[in-house]
Amino acid sequence: MRPFVARLRRGPGLPFHSLEVFSASILSEFDMRELPDKADLAIRTLGEATLPPPPAVKREGFVTAANDVLVAQDVGQQQPFLDRGEAPPFFEAAGPRAKIFFAPERVGCGIVTCGGVCPGLNDVVRSIVLTLNHAYGVRRILGFRYGYLGLSPESPCPPVALTPEMVENIHQQGGTMLGTSRGPRDLGRMADRLVELDLQVLFTIGGDGTLRGASALAAEIARRGLAISVVGVPKTIDNDLQWTQQSFGFATAVEEARAAVVAAHNEARAALNGVGLVKLMGRASGSIAAHAALADADVNFCLIPEAPFTLEGRGGFLELLQARIADRRHAVVVVAEGAGQELIASGGEVLDASGNLLLNDVGVFLRRRIREHFSARGIPIEVKYIDPSYTIRSRAANSFDSRFCLILGQHAVHAAMAGRTDMVVGFWNHRFTHVPIALAASERKRVDPDGEIWQRVLASTGQPSSMMGT
Repeated sequence: MRPFVARLRRGPGLPFHSLEVFSASILSEFDMRELPDKADLAIRTLGEATLPPPPAVKREGFVTAANDVLVAQDVGQQQPFLDRGEAPPFFEAAGPRAKIFFAPERVGCGIVTCGGVCPGLNDVVRSIVLTLNHAYGVRRILGFRYGYLGLSPESPCPPVALTPEMVENIHQQGGTMLGTSRGPRDLGRMADRLVELDLQVLFTIGGDGTLRGASALAAEIARRGLAISVVGVPKTIDNDLQWTQQSFGFATAVEEARAAVVAAHNEARAALNGVGLVKLMGRASGSIAAHAALADADVNFCLIPEAPFTLEGRGGFLELLQARIADRRHAVVVVAEGAGQELIASGGEVLDASGNLLLNDVGVFLRRRIREHFSARGIPIEVKYIDPSYTIRSRAANSFDSRFCLILGQHAVHAAMAGRTDMVVGFWNHRFTHVPIALAASERKRVDPDGEIWQRVLASTGQPSSMMGT
């Protein structure tokens, strides 16, 4: 399997907004059985954009309705609309517009990063600041500290003024220079804070919870009749946001996960009956685990939330692992953090600050059960357990994600300055798009157990399509 490759393609006469960033070897999979309604694809605006953009923006070329991106990915999905004489549903294309809504010399902008740390957060912040400053001439940019807490009056840290000099080197660092936090805040008080600071744009960088909060804040702003744009950049390392082909940080996560899998394989081969067990991120979606298994063909078992399994019984995971050990004397197991939760005894449901269910540690659970299984049968076993989760989350973005984040930040600025709101910058059919937050955060994207990606995993690992023991 070839490593992730990033390319910038510029055809004759194509402007900067048509740059395509893509993975040449691994593409995420989507359940395309039901396309969204056209009404659900409409992007809200604050009003008519009447101002000319600065000369630096004009050099990029402008997008129009002719550049909009079809949702359907093949002719079969488009055919029902064509048969009815209708245009197929489409996303509004991202990019600079010929007219903007805000006067750059008067606009004030805020940036907030929320949720868990993810590779590329600093890259997006830097891109937004540089694009605002260099392309539009915006000078008043504030960074809110520690997520939505920074927008609350009770925040212990005032916002920080962001300049090109301040963000010059932050893309070389992991984490987020602004800090982050989880959990909702009072919408009214956050709206008051934006008015108090005379800000007309807020960029929210975060996952589905952050984006739902951003949408609710945009609704509160609209209820008050305020001309404040709220534009999101989707941050989900699990790549589980709907209608976005790939989110930033995912490519870096797979690259780092592969390094952990290689280490697990080396450890397993070095021991008699060695088992290398790697736990990776993936609460509801096993995308990182699946793609790490594809990136490293030495994985023998890949366990994800979308493909339930049992431990005991004929055809269960432990019996199959035992057969692998008897045959090859070592095995590599990759498990997503949300897999097998139904197998673990729990003391009841506990939620984190974001309202997510706190998961039991499936990695520690599997390590114990594997040892117990082989010990009961008198078979010596060496289990080497690796959990690289925070190492992956906190590292700087790789070259693919750095380029991806740069363009996401640029498109977020173009959208906000044109008066778009309550939307995120998406990536679909290898094009950057505008996606309503309500659509993007409606549900989490998951690996299709009957789809191409998972079938590739099964072919690579050699594991059966079902590990439900009898």
